[in-house]
Amino acid sequence: MRTWSHEAVYEFFPEVRERAVRLVFECRDEHPSQWAAIESIAGKMGCTSPTLLSGVRRHERDTGQRDGQTSAETQRIKELEREVKELRKANEILKLASAFFAQAELDRRFKS
Repeated sequence: MRTWSHEAVYEFFPEVRERAVRLVFECRDEHPSQWAAIESIAGKMGCTSPTLLSGVRRHERDTGQRDGQTSAETQRIKELEREVKELRKANEILKLASAFFAQAELDRRFKS
């Protein structure tokens, strides 16, 4: 049976991550700063403060509270990069095939 570290639970289960981020915003007024709230919640959720901070920043970008790339934009860029990579491979294959068939055609003409 696999045992999970607290950090792994936070990373692999979005509902745990979302709850931790939500708690930071709900408890913000009870602490002198956002960082103090993050440190408090991170200790209770079993993740590190920097990890929770990155989740809070991501939430802020996704909700328009902070400038920067949203999670959806980041995902779309990854998808486009993957597609470009596949298209470049396909293009290279087509170039090689074209050169092969052009050479075969030249060889056929010379033999005739």
